[in-house]
Amino acid sequence: MRPLSLDDLMPLGEYAGRRREFRDALQRYLDRYRRVRIGPRVTVLFENRQTLWYRIHEVIRVARLADPRRLQDELELYNRLLPGRDQLQAALLIDMEGDTQQSDSAADWQDLHGDDLVLHAGEQAIPAHLVTCRPEDLCIGAAHWVVFTIDSTGRSALADFTRPAILTLSRPAYRHQSPPLSDEVRQSLLDDLSLSDKDAA
Repeated sequence: MRPLSLDDLMPLGEYAGRRREFRDALQRYLDRYRRVRIGPRVTVLFENRQTLWYRIHEVIRVARLADPRRLQDELELYNRLLPGRDQLQAALLIDMEGDTQQSDSAADWQDLHGDDLVLHAGEQAIPAHLVTCRPEDLCIGAAHWVVFTIDSTGRSALADFTRPAILTLSRPAYRHQSPPLSDEVRQSLLDDLSLSDKDAA
């Protein structure tokens, strides 16, 4: 997927003045096209240029970055989170707020594996690859990056809207599946795959 560049960024003052507008638009976009809930405590947010555009503007706003070199450094960091060819990339978020045994709950996730999370489309089962797999990442336990590699068979299954597609998460203390992905979510993910094809050509 085509990387973000300095030309894609808004001036800090202009973004800050329209921040609420962008935040509200992003939430609508996530809810309709990108957010999938798995049980009561896990959310998968599929990332693309649009979601990362907002993320990086928030970093720029908080850190008040203006130096082009530092902005370029941030862009290079965030561009690594864009999905590559035949890939979907997502944030896996685990809600631990309000847990009276939060430390025990965090321990439940420290041996998380990518293939605990699976995208099912028709007869196809596509396990995730856990990007944040270092011990220090897993100790945090609340947010991870995952990648699904989608071959042509998996893409065809995802595009067959007559058959359900769901996400499942299977852990010793947490076994849940998402509701069926809506046609809008599936089409948005297929659009990501198509864009990655064009940008890689």
